[in-house]
Amino acid sequence: MSASPQHSRFAPDRGLTGRMVTTMFLIGLLYVGFTGVLIVLLRGAWPLIVLISGGLFVVQFWFSDKITERAMGAREVTPEQYPQLHGTIDRLCALADMPKPRVAVADNDMPNAFATGRNPENSVVCVTTGLLRRLEPEELEGVLAHELSHVAHRDVAVMTIAGFLGVLAGVMTRIALYGGFLGGNNRNNNDQNAAIAMLIIPLVSIVVYAISFLLTRMLSRYRELAADRAAAQLTGRPSALASALTKVTGQIAAIPTKDLRKAQPYNAFYFAPALSARDAATQLMSTHPSLEQRLEQLGKISAQLGQ
Repeated sequence: MSASPQHSRFAPDRGLTGRMVTTMFLIGLLYVGFTGVLIVLLRGAWPLIVLISGGLFVVQFWFSDKITERAMGAREVTPEQYPQLHGTIDRLCALADMPKPRVAVADNDMPNAFATGRNPENSVVCVTTGLLRRLEPEELEGVLAHELSHVAHRDVAVMTIAGFLGVLAGVMTRIALYGGFLGGNNRNNNDQNAAIAMLIIPLVSIVVYAISFLLTRMLSRYRELAADRAAAQLTGRPSALASALTKVTGQIAAIPTKDLRKAQPYNAFYFAPALSARDAATQLMSTHPSLEQRLEQLGKISAQLGQ
């Protein structure tokens, strides 16, 4: 029988839980408000608006693991293909008392990892071939524990939902402006009302995107620190995770910029952001806390465990 995700042995984090609840509440208000504005402005098209927004949400949430896997070029692998990877995840899941996620590998030289999925029973943990080549076994264990904590704490699902609103705002704006709902193909529409709608909808979409962007960034930075803490406490080896962080961050900075840009849309899901050394130093709204913050926290945990 699968272990309940609420009772996994990953250390609970009230700060993370509080931030997730607050983010979901605000995102929900924003979602309802944005859909309401569209319905008011596009009265004749409200059934289609509800259908599209609801359909997009279901697809984004229900198939988030498959969508992310495909976008990042990942493939599910068997224990026979990657015995060490599966063995490490098996040990960590037994230690954490949680269901084992699907295991995937992306053929990519950028050393990184991510986890996604709507719940612990329907999730995937993926590592790149670049990560497997570069990390020692204890370092890999730290990275995988970090990703599994995201699954156990369910923050990957919250990030998926939070990021959905920005996608919805863009899609619905394009449909409204170019789909013939603002009077282009309907002579009975009032030209003045159509002009107002064409002005208001993009403005509302920009505001919605900006707010959802800020909310996801605030949650993302905290959840990475929470995952580092949980992984270090579960494995009892914060120094191994610190070593992996240092190695991965340094190696990513050496990857060609053009390759990093392809990965940047998915930074919120990665173990470390796909940024060059220069970008990492100037990224004020990064999805991740700075390397210094993460190493300082792990150093404090190491000192506590040594007492």
